[in-house]
Amino acid sequence: MTLATPLLLAAAGLLVAASAQAPERPLAVGHDDASIAWSACPAVFPVGCELTILHGDPAAPGADVLLRVAPGQALPYHTHTSAERMMLAAGRLTVKYRGAEETTLRPGTYAYGPAGLPHRAVCVSDEACVLFIAFDGPVDAIAAEADLEPG
Repeated sequence: MTLATPLLLAAAGLLVAASAQAPERPLAVGHDDASIAWSACPAVFPVGCELTILHGDPAAPGADVLLRVAPGQALPYHTHTSAERMMLAAGRLTVKYRGAEETTLRPGTYAYGPAGLPHRAVCVSDEACVLFIAFDGPVDAIAAEADLEPG
């Protein structure tokens, strides 16, 4: 009985903690949904780049975002303090990470970017490029030197 008491108290504590938090709500939204509220990207990116937070707090780990880049628009070399997991939803986007070959993402393409690794991107399609990004840490973008490529 003495073992059961701590377990019951711990379970009750978990239930109280869980009920004190606001319940999460399910979400399903397309990248072209008219209800999306787009905002300007961080200042490291050119005007016209847009961002929306789909889920989570961008100042805390685990936020999901959509990034929209106009046709022909380039995002200069930058880094993130967080790793990023991405999937292109629309357009064609070339991405170049330092030390890796440039690659072209097409709708449905998954990509992973390690934290702190400088990279750039260009929307090479006639339509806007829309990229889903899941961040491990806070959402940020830090300018990086353009001359990072060897040779």
